[in-house]
Amino acid sequence: MSERKNIAVLGAGLMGHGIALTFARAGHEVRVYDAYPNSLDTLHERVRASLTALGAGDAETADTVARIAPVSGLADSVRDADFVFEAAPEKPDLKRALFADAERHAPADCVFASNTSVIPITTIMQDLGERGRALGTHWWNPPHMIPLVEVIRTEWTSEAVVKATMELLASVGKTPVRVEKDVAGFIGNRLQHAMWREAINLVEKGVCTAADVDTVVNTSFGRRLSVLGPLANADLVGTDLTLDIHENVLADLDNRPSPSPYLRGLVEAGKLGMKSGEGFRGWTPEEADQLRQRVSTHLRRLDTILE
Repeated sequence: MSERKNIAVLGAGLMGHGIALTFARAGHEVRVYDAYPNSLDTLHERVRASLTALGAGDAETADTVARIAPVSGLADSVRDADFVFEAAPEKPDLKRALFADAERHAPADCVFASNTSVIPITTIMQDLGERGRALGTHWWNPPHMIPLVEVIRTEWTSEAVVKATMELLASVGKTPVRVEKDVAGFIGNRLQHAMWREAINLVEKGVCTAADVDTVVNTSFGRRLSVLGPLANADLVGTDLTLDIHENVLADLDNRPSPSPYLRGLVEAGKLGMKSGEGFRGWTPEEADQLRQRVSTHLRRLDTILE
């Protein structure tokens, strides 16, 4: 897509700054709105830091930053927008309010896209006057480094809007995937949290430690997941073998419809993970920073290998 678009991003936080960076780096003009002045004040600084982590040079960084305009009023951010990407906290009422406000000020043909990890898009967009232009775009963290964006249609979303969004995302280097039914968690988070549920259950039952769970994933099937998805793997080993395995293991997997009491206990005890220094495992600030750096380095190397 060679035509430059006006992009509005609602939310200047972790996800919003990465979404803005992605579009600006590809040459689009981006306006970013946030209700919190501090988020806008630090936006360019955070974009520069992320570009440095990506290996961008000074000239590219300056050009990218120049295309991103922090805006203190939502109406000004969407007034000339071709696409609005909402990246607010995971609160349905807040997201609905943002889109209701955007609908009063954005052009009639502007596409509305919500970035949410698990909230059904229908819940967010149901009160819009023109629901055919609205859909979900689930970006993954960090959004400027992870290729996937899940494009979720609702029962009202027009095919033209889906296609235009897919084309725009592909043009900025993303890998868009269509989600044809608006289900909670979409594709990626349903898969991810199914694994997390079983991982937590193994620790809860005393089968192994949290560190052992991570080691097993990191040193076995996790190593091949970027090139061998689960269903391709099932075809590789054979659907007959897959059926035999499922006959023997599925009945023993955790299938509780509610969160693990073990997980709930950690939260109630204030063991919130790296931000509190302890979750399933203990973390010093140095260990947490080292892990974040390893993830960033791994993602950059993976990008180079798969190009």
